[in-house]
Amino acid sequence: MLPAVANYLVFLLLAAVLLLVFFVVYTRITPYNEVLLIRQGNVAAALSLSGAVIGFSLTIASCILHTSAIVPFVVWSSGALAVQLVAYVATTRLMAMSKEHIESNNVAFGGILGAVSLSVGAINAACIS
Repeated sequence: MLPAVANYLVFLLLAAVLLLVFFVVYTRITPYNEVLLIRQGNVAAALSLSGAVIGFSLTIASCILHTSAIVPFVVWSSGALAVQLVAYVATTRLMAMSKEHIESNNVAFGGILGAVSLSVGAINAACIS
């Protein structure tokens, strides 16, 4: 029983650290301050960031399910982080989005960014096996 609990705690802690790393990296590469905008009630920023975090979390969950060792878990999760960031950059470029779209609370743009992040996260999660 004790090894199972220890394994659970290790993966839980690593998942939390990876999620925090993703949050920090993602919020640094975007040209706007999501946390400040969300505190000000900006729904577009909340949709965009929520989709990114949930999308990445789906991949972390899949990594935990399909890897039994720490190193592969961290490697797959790191790859997933890169894929999520590429998806953000590609989406903003393809749609000619600027920081003003999110800062002006354009919910349509925030929603599509969140939806793309969720979609990429779900596909990414399914690819890990």
